[in-house]
Amino acid sequence: MCDRLRDTHPFRIHPRGLMSSTPKAPTPSYFNIDPEAAAARLSDPIDTARFAKAAAFASKGRDDLARRGYAPDGKKRLRKFSTWEVCRYLLDVAPAHLRRVLKAHPDLPQGSGEAGSKWFTLEEVLKLREHFATEGASNKQYKSWRPEGLPAKIISVANFKGGVGKTSTCAHLAMSAALDGYRVLVIDLDSQGSLTSIMGGEVADEWSTAFPMLAKDFARHLQDENAVRKARGAPELPLDETLTESLGVSPRNLIQATHWPNIDLIGAQLNLYWAEFQVPVWRMQVRSWPLWDALTNALSSEGILDDYDLIFIDTPPALGYLTINALAAADILLVPLGASFLEFDSTGRFFDMLYSTFASIEEGENRIRRQDGLPEMKFEWDAVRALITRFDAGQQTDLANVIQAYFGDFMTTYRQEVTAMVGQAGEQVNGIYEADYREFNRDTYVRGRETFDRTWAEVKEVVLGTWWRDLQMLKQEESGNGEA
Repeated sequence: MCDRLRDTHPFRIHPRGLMSSTPKAPTPSYFNIDPEAAAARLSDPIDTARFAKAAAFASKGRDDLARRGYAPDGKKRLRKFSTWEVCRYLLDVAPAHLRRVLKAHPDLPQGSGEAGSKWFTLEEVLKLREHFATEGASNKQYKSWRPEGLPAKIISVANFKGGVGKTSTCAHLAMSAALDGYRVLVIDLDSQGSLTSIMGGEVADEWSTAFPMLAKDFARHLQDENAVRKARGAPELPLDETLTESLGVSPRNLIQATHWPNIDLIGAQLNLYWAEFQVPVWRMQVRSWPLWDALTNALSSEGILDDYDLIFIDTPPALGYLTINALAAADILLVPLGASFLEFDSTGRFFDMLYSTFASIEEGENRIRRQDGLPEMKFEWDAVRALITRFDAGQQTDLANVIQAYFGDFMTTYRQEVTAMVGQAGEQVNGIYEADYREFNRDTYVRGRETFDRTWAEVKEVVLGTWWRDLQMLKQEESGNGEA
C-alpha cells in the first residue's frame, strides 16, 4: 500500500509529513554566473574617444526623434483648432453663436474646412478674441486680464531633483498661457535643452543661449569697476575676448520665434553648462559683482519685460549659478515634485538650500551696505507653489495628503494626475495641447487636457492675484505722490 502511494498519490511521504510535488522555482538570475563567460561578453576597455562616438549617435537620434512632430518640410508647425475646441476651451461662446458672428462679419477669420466643421489657426483665434472682447457680451471675459503699466510676471520652475516634471510643467504652462491669449517668452536654462526641443528651437552654440546675457552683465560691471580703478590710479582689470564680444550682444538677438504665434524662446544647448564654471571665475575676479542679478538686469534693461505678459524659465536639476539667477529673477516660484517620500524629502532639502543660499547673500550684501550707509536688500517672491506631478490617486493619495499637510500654503490644491496622453504626445516631442484630439477617444482627450488646464487655472489665479496686488500698491504710491 505504501509503495503504491509513493507512485500514484499526488503527495509524497516525507519524514515531517505530506509535501506538495510543486516543481522547484528557478534560481535567481544572479546565481551561478560564470566569470569566464562574462569576460567573453565584454568589449575592449573604453577610452574617451568612445564617448564621442556614443554622443554622435545620440545627437543624430535626438535630432531624428525631435523631428517626429515636424512637417515634411522640416518645420515644426502648430496644428489648427476645431470649432468644438475653440468654443469649449478658447472662447466662451456657443458654436451656433460663433457661426452667426462669422456670417455677419465676413472680414473675420472664417476658418478652413467644410461648413459644419471649421478649423482655425491660433492666429485666427487671437483675432476672434479681439473681436469678442469689443463686440461680445459684457458679462463675459474673452481676453485674460493683464494690467497696463506693469511689467511681465516671471515664473521660474525649479527643483534640484531630476525627473519631477519641471520641463513638462514649464512647457504646458507656457502653452496654456498662450492659448489664453497671453504673450509668452520661455527661457531654457537647462543645458540638456529639452524645453528647446519641445518648442522646436535651434541653438547653434552658447552664444545663442542665455550665456551672453550673464557675460554682458559682468562685462558692464567690470567696466564700472575699471572706471573706479582708473580714478584711483589703480591698474585696470582686463576685458577678455569673451567679455568684449558679449557687450555687442542684445538679449533681443537671442530670442527666436517658435511655431506658436505668441510664444518666443531663448533656447539652450550643451555648451550653456560652461556658465556654471565661468560665473564663479568672474565672481572671484570682481567680488562686488552681484552675479544673481545678471539675468534680471538683462531682461529689465532692454525692455523685454514690457514686450511679454509672462516669462517662464526652465532650470537645471541643480542649485547652480544658472538656477540662482532664475530664482532671483522670479516673481513666482513653482516647485514640481512627485508624491513619494524621496521627492518630498528632496524638495524639503531644496527649500533648505534656498534659505541657506539667499540668506547668505543677504547677510553678506547687507553687511557692506550698512557700512556704506545704504538701504538693505532682501529677496522676495510674490508666491511659491509646490505642485504634485504624475499623481496616481489610487496609490498616492495618503502620502500626497501628508505632503500637503507639511508644506501647507506652499502647495497647489490640484494634483496633476498621470495621463497616457502625456506619454503619447511626448513620443512626438509635443505638448498635449499640440496633439490632435482626433487621435484619441474624446473622453480620454478631455480628461488628459483637464490635467493641465486645472494646473494652469491655479497658476493663473496666482498670477492675476499678484498683478492685482501690484496694481493696488501702484495706485497707493501715485495717490501718495499726488497728495505730496
